[in-house]
Amino acid sequence: MRSSQEALMKRRMISSIILFAVTFVALLVFVGLYIDESRRTQETYYKQYTANLSHVSEDLDSYQNAEGDLDFRYTRLISDMSSADSFAFLLDRLGEDKKKTINELNACIMRYPEQMRTEDKMTELKKAVDDILAELDQGYEEAQALVDSVDKQGH
Repeated sequence: MRSSQEALMKRRMISSIILFAVTFVALLVFVGLYIDESRRTQETYYKQYTANLSHVSEDLDSYQNAEGDLDFRYTRLISDMSSADSFAFLLDRLGEDKKKTINELNACIMRYPEQMRTEDKMTELKKAVDDILAELDQGYEEAQALVDSVDKQGH
């Protein structure tokens, strides 16, 4: 009687170990799939971020070289900068200081158009955006300097 109970217990223990091993392998597979999908999602967000910054750069060229409807061109600039800001918020690869700089730059473009529409500010903004697109850290520094130069008490 005792040997049959021991055999039954051994079979249950072996079954438990096999079940644990299968469950553990399945968990590792799902974790790997999650990490891979997160990486792909981050790549997609980064592509959208850079695409929107490219649109901002094109909008700045269009604004500076235009003779016509400047309000429409500036609205397009606001729209593309807002989109870039939204994607920057989702990116893990950008540090909090870079995210903050992009957010503040977007806020300045939206809230202080009278200051931001000057030739000097547009030129500084174009240089900063182009440097960010070239993946240079100085682009974020230039953008922060531009944000700091805006008088946030006035229009």
